[in-house]
Amino acid sequence: MEARGRQFRKGGKIWLLPLLAFLVGLLVLAPIGILLYQSLLSAPFFAPAKRFTLEAYRYVFHDPYFFEALKNSLMIGLGMVALAVPLGSLFAFLVVKTDLPFARWFELLLLAPIFISPIILGIGFIVAFGPSGFVSGWVASLLGGVPWTIYTVPAIAVIAGLTHVPYVYLYVASTIQNVDASLEEAARVAGAGPFRMAMTVTLPLVRPALIYSGILMLLLGFELFGLPLVLGDAKGIMVVTTYLYRLTAITGSSAYHLMAAVSIAIVSIALLLVLLQRFLLGRTEGRFVAVGTRGHRLERLPLGRLRWMWAGVLGLYLLVAVVLPILGVVLRSLVISWGPGVDLLEVLTLAHYREIFTLPNLSRAVTNTLLVASVGGLLSLVFYLFVALGIQRGQAWGRFLDYLSGIPRAVPGLVMGLAFLWVFLFVKPLAPIRETLLSLLIAYTVVWTPYGVRLLTAALLQVGREMEEAARVAGASPARAFLNGTLPLLRGGLLTAWFLLFIQFVREYSTGVYLLTSGTEVIGAQIVALWGTGAVEIIAALATIQVIIVGLVFLLASRIGVRPQGL
Repeated sequence: MEARGRQFRKGGKIWLLPLLAFLVGLLVLAPIGILLYQSLLSAPFFAPAKRFTLEAYRYVFHDPYFFEALKNSLMIGLGMVALAVPLGSLFAFLVVKTDLPFARWFELLLLAPIFISPIILGIGFIVAFGPSGFVSGWVASLLGGVPWTIYTVPAIAVIAGLTHVPYVYLYVASTIQNVDASLEEAARVAGAGPFRMAMTVTLPLVRPALIYSGILMLLLGFELFGLPLVLGDAKGIMVVTTYLYRLTAITGSSAYHLMAAVSIAIVSIALLLVLLQRFLLGRTEGRFVAVGTRGHRLERLPLGRLRWMWAGVLGLYLLVAVVLPILGVVLRSLVISWGPGVDLLEVLTLAHYREIFTLPNLSRAVTNTLLVASVGGLLSLVFYLFVALGIQRGQAWGRFLDYLSGIPRAVPGLVMGLAFLWVFLFVKPLAPIRETLLSLLIAYTVVWTPYGVRLLTAALLQVGREMEEAARVAGASPARAFLNGTLPLLRGGLLTAWFLLFIQFVREYSTGVYLLTSGTEVIGAQIVALWGTGAVEIIAALATIQVIIVGLVFLLASRIGVRPQGL
């Protein structure tokens, strides 16, 4: 019977895995290939007179503005590492290991910023802490002036670091929960206090999570687009992504080769950071064992008189980094004018929301966002499930699929959107797709492939294959055995993955920037397009609608125990 089971596992799949690998490779590598091809041309790929040359790279690598943008991205990334990693690690220890008051609520609020677009938080910081912000006005009335500015590279780095603390918290908290309790118990018996135990036992054991989070922050620093756009654009501050975006706005289609060269440079930097991340994690594997066989739930460490002080520190962070910016966006969407001396009661209005649901392009942005997130998220989920199955059961082909599915991690959404635009233009039969929501769905699916596949792979690992094997031995086909045996057990994991994909598709903004046409508007890309027009009230109203959608789905998902794993 066992031999028969092995026969069934091998039969009927010989051509499926190569076909799946070819499809994933085509979706992932074709956009990068068109970028590389265009970067080596002297003119747009559709121009009749073009030749192979390196002049695009020569121009970019001799442009002082590019190196200024590169330096700014590096400074922001390093600032994110310096701020987000310590704070995220501290908050993870406090929430998971100590008797911090309201720990459950703090955890829920700490995860919330992961699902809010950085561009929305950036706009919120302007409304709250900008020159005319309501917090700035209150501080100026007390001190006679505002002792900060948010329109500098260090300020952008601080804001980016604060808004990305939840990413570090997520990884470190997940690892801390699995730390061998016997080691911490030994430290407590030896008389170690909470923070001595954290520094000498807990944090060293979660060093891989800290390394992963540090490189991730540096990577996100180079990929950051929304925050530098809204906070640095007015002051001429550019990072590599806004440098790419400005090449489009300034030089138009003739800059295709320059845009491609910059895109390849960004992808190369991101890929090097991903490889560095894997190398460092490989060196720590086996040296820091976080999960012990004798682990048990340890009583939360008492913070004593400091417990309310640390609760206040965490509350202050949430107030500054989350509550006030979101409140600022909501308030800005409800007033006609904004500034010092304005009586809010006299300028309150719902006109901006009426305008959104009156103007066709803005109303389509809302409905398209919901459609792409719900239906598109479901279709992407099916694709990710096939890839995850191939990875889990494909042996050599599975390892190849795993590698392919992780490549988009090194491609920022802005670059992927540009690449797919060119794919639709380059491959004539695909041209009609460009002006449909299918273009967005394909691009979103590829951008979020590492995330979606990781979610489904984790779900599959939690489900045994005994029922499926029994069905195969009884004569069922592989597909029928999976549908009747394994799939019912995956319902919880699939629902969790769909919730998380829905939220990520709603908050996505950079991927749709270059794919934005009449009929393909979504909230995130529409906000970016409107930013240059100065329509701040409409932008704030759209942002508020996005926050409401994400907030409702996030609360619903939280009630069934969904956590944003695998980011």
